[in-house]
Amino acid sequence: MNPRRRQLALALAALAGACAVQPPAPSPEAGPSDKPSPTPLPDRTPRALPDPPLAPREFRAAWVASVANIDWPSRPGLSTGEQIEEMRRIVERATTLKLNALILQVRPAADALYESSLEPWSEYLTGEQGRAPAPYYDPLRTWIDACHARGIELHAWFNPYRARHSSAKSPAAPTHVSRQSPAIAKPYGDLVWMDPGEPEAARRTLDVILDVVRRYDIDGVHMDDYFYPYPVAKPGGGEVEFPDGPAWQRYQRRGGKLSRADWRRQNVNELVERLHDRIARTRPGVRFGISPFGLPRPDRRPPGITGFSQYDKLFADVELWVEKGWLDYLAPQLYWPRDQLRQAFGPLLTHWARANPMRRHVWPGLFTSRIDDTPKSWVPEEILAKVAATRVEPGIGGHIHFSAIALLQNRRGIADRLARDLYASATLVPATPWLGDARPPVPRARVTRNRGSLEIAFDAPAREDAWLLAVWAWRGERWHFSTHAAQGGRVIVATGQGADAVQGLAASFVSRTGIEGPVVRLAVPLETSRG
Repeated sequence: MNPRRRQLALALAALAGACAVQPPAPSPEAGPSDKPSPTPLPDRTPRALPDPPLAPREFRAAWVASVANIDWPSRPGLSTGEQIEEMRRIVERATTLKLNALILQVRPAADALYESSLEPWSEYLTGEQGRAPAPYYDPLRTWIDACHARGIELHAWFNPYRARHSSAKSPAAPTHVSRQSPAIAKPYGDLVWMDPGEPEAARRTLDVILDVVRRYDIDGVHMDDYFYPYPVAKPGGGEVEFPDGPAWQRYQRRGGKLSRADWRRQNVNELVERLHDRIARTRPGVRFGISPFGLPRPDRRPPGITGFSQYDKLFADVELWVEKGWLDYLAPQLYWPRDQLRQAFGPLLTHWARANPMRRHVWPGLFTSRIDDTPKSWVPEEILAKVAATRVEPGIGGHIHFSAIALLQNRRGIADRLARDLYASATLVPATPWLGDARPPVPRARVTRNRGSLEIAFDAPAREDAWLLAVWAWRGERWHFSTHAAQGGRVIVATGQGADAVQGLAASFVSRTGIEGPVVRLAVPLETSRG
């Protein structure tokens, strides 16, 4: 049987309740990543043990939405201690599930969930736009520290143009764009939107994002599907025209020849291209990802696929961005049930995997929050089957859950099912060698047994050289894989009976762009250290 088909069969068997079946870890060949030949290992353990396999690779992430207090904080005005406790629970759930990234919304509406001199504090934190948390803390820095201590990436999620959400209740702060530059912040329906045709709007978004890239140790910059706003319907039919007339007329007076639709797409394209270039030059290794609406432009869709056109309505030319390599990962929102044929998951997954000439990462978004307590709730198998499908589609290297709250609440047991079956093993994020391909150094490490635990002490590398320690432990006649933050210089790899069962260890460092260094075997002592 084809290995990929066999893997899918095993995963689907697990979904059907065959708990005795142990699904295989994601293939190390999933997605565009480096595939080095196994490094010859020093002879430090018995030759009876086989060499460990290549590290499994899969991007496993969840969005943490702050707008309308969807995920975090759960409501505005929580105390600093309550906000940090909620954050801690989300990070702990991500750790338990062996997720390797969280995508935190830090700019929902031209505001900030971090200390900023450019935009006001978000009302979703304190209940009042412009008011800082009290007692003071920096939420983004706290999230980064909590995630990195557990070997989890933190991607900062920005909305590029939205200036006020329909859920907003407090008045705009004096430093908000709608008060500083009202000419570029346009009311549209129940929103306020920065006009993408105004150069000042693009400069503001670019400045805000690069400010975070410079000052915070983030692993990625992320944008969602909101470029031009989704159309507002007129009461009698048709759509309300987005009010970008002044910018459009200036373009025409300067001799512009594009149609209005093409001009709008050009405005968005220029921002995407500039962001990709400036992020890479400001801090090499920080990935730039976009999560667009999941349907391709109409003239490139698989047979039978119909529905909303982001190309014509949001003026997002996603295919061009992918063809030009203006992003490091694409996360199309594939939010429809598998049996909805006009937006069928399988054909869309295949389309986005293949429409990728620059071989950027493709990590689709899954609508996990459609598992809820309503009569229209999805069953967990809907998400589990989609996770399994991403593992056998060539060119797909992971997935993202929308959103963290469904996993935190373990709706209908979805978190338990993932942890027990499809997420039984840890994984590395697929490598991004085009952002940096230097291999990390060889670990200099020593293993000790101490008070019922098995520990690895090592010389911690500089953050720019390596950020993870990947560990293989031989027990139960097979290798078990885990990942650990590399900055602490000491990790516990097993405790209790699990520590007693470990007969061999191997370890390697992993760079921030996912490049794995040489794997070395580590001598495992038989007795507890007396030192």
